[in-house]
Amino acid sequence: MSGTDPGRVTGVILAGGGATRFGGRPKGLEAVGGIRILDRLAGTLTDALGTPPLLVANAPDAGEWRSDLRVVSDRRPGLGSLGGIYTAVLEGPAPVVCIAWDMPFVSAALVRRLAAGLAEYDAVLPESGGRRGVEPLCAAYGPACGPAIGASLDAGDLRAIGFHARVRVGTVSVAEIEAIADPALVFFNVNTADDLVRAGELWRARASSP
Repeated sequence: MSGTDPGRVTGVILAGGGATRFGGRPKGLEAVGGIRILDRLAGTLTDALGTPPLLVANAPDAGEWRSDLRVVSDRRPGLGSLGGIYTAVLEGPAPVVCIAWDMPFVSAALVRRLAAGLAEYDAVLPESGGRRGVEPLCAAYGPACGPAIGASLDAGDLRAIGFHARVRVGTVSVAEIEAIADPALVFFNVNTADDLVRAGELWRARASSP
């Protein structure tokens, strides 16, 4: 992947499968600070990479969420997050930066840093305090990830990082992330109604800070 131009990287919003919360509404359509999470991410990815993102979504009405976005469904349905990443890599087409649509505070600076890392690596992930130690749903993936993920899916390995042994993986350290974003904020994800309330509080705190 040597020489990848960050300006050619496509942003991808991963809307997940058919699971919905908040009374039946898909969580990415919930608003934080008066703006839907989907719209926030579309703006961030467009600002960072220069073109509107692709939306990977399986909901029948996904094409109505944003008329300006190309919408595709999973190439291989029912395979969780890894299936979504696989679809993004093939449909983007790669190189891509994938962001889960429940992460309202991902920054353009982080997106650009992930994209730039593809000049040296096939996959670039930020380090985090999560259970995996990295954030595969806020990460950059190059073309080599397509066959690597396909092999994992064929083997029944649905771990989002299970294919990493087949590609060159780079990470963005917590220290580097802290220089461009607040890790506690940028990786915050909205999974429940309580999380949505907390996201609103975080947005108001950020909006009122100098």
